[in-house]
Amino acid sequence: MTSPAPLRLDKTLHLADADATAAFAAKLAPALQAGDCILLSGPIGAGKTHFCRSLIQARLAALGRFEDVPSPTFTLVQVYDAGDVALWHTDLYRLTGADDLLELGLEEAFDEAICLVEWPDRLGASAPANALSLTLSPDDEGEGRTAHLAATSGRWADLLKSHGTLDA
Repeated sequence: MTSPAPLRLDKTLHLADADATAAFAAKLAPALQAGDCILLSGPIGAGKTHFCRSLIQARLAALGRFEDVPSPTFTLVQVYDAGDVALWHTDLYRLTGADDLLELGLEEAFDEAICLVEWPDRLGASAPANALSLTLSPDDEGEGRTAHLAATSGRWADLLKSHGTLDA
């Protein structure tokens, strides 16, 4: 049995409110490229869809476009044309088994698109090893969120620092 790769990024941020969550997502949006995957965990209402919606809208706004960004809770997948790359927003909450993953085409998307995956625990062994894990949890009081970032790829720490989302 092999040991899991050591974390190269393990950071917790405080996001004061929904606007801070949106700003964090907007800072990250332009840096993402094909093959990047963000795995979003946290309880219902923690801000996963808000983060994704903000990131997608920021990416589209940079192209001079605005689109409604619905939650993919019922469709499972929403795909956006983000210029030179497709951007997949998936919500796996309703998946019932591994066969459902194959039907969605996620494994190909992990290589060719930017993927935002809510409820990544449903991926099991199919989760990309080089993904950024983002766990959101509501603060005990107020509108704030705690965002825990973890990754085994050093690329994520460098990317987040260079786009002003992490302290150097």
